[in-house]
Amino acid sequence: MKDLRNMEESIMAKAILQLGELTCPSCLTKIQKGVENQDGVSNVKVLFNAGKVRADFDEDRTSADQISNVITDLGYEVKKVKVKENK
Repeated sequence: MKDLRNMEESIMAKAILQLGELTCPSCLTKIQKGVENQDGVSNVKVLFNAGKVRADFDEDRTSADQISNVITDLGYEVKKVKVKENK
C-alpha cells in the first residue's frame, strides 16, 4: 500500500502522457491500475477518447519517465510526456 502521509508536503507535479491508440475499455483499466500502483503517484485519470493519462506525482519518489515506463511495460505506446509543476 502506498504511503500518502507526506505527499502534500512533498514537491508534486502533474504528468500528462499522450498514448498511442487505445482499442478497448480494458486498456484503460489496465493502465489506470498500473500507474496507480506506482509509488508516489496519485489522482490518476485515463482519458480513453483523448488517449491521455494524467497523474499527480511526488518528484521525490518517482518521475514522469518512470510513469511512462510503467505504461510501456504494460504494452502501450507513450508518444509524448509533459510535466507541469504544481505551485
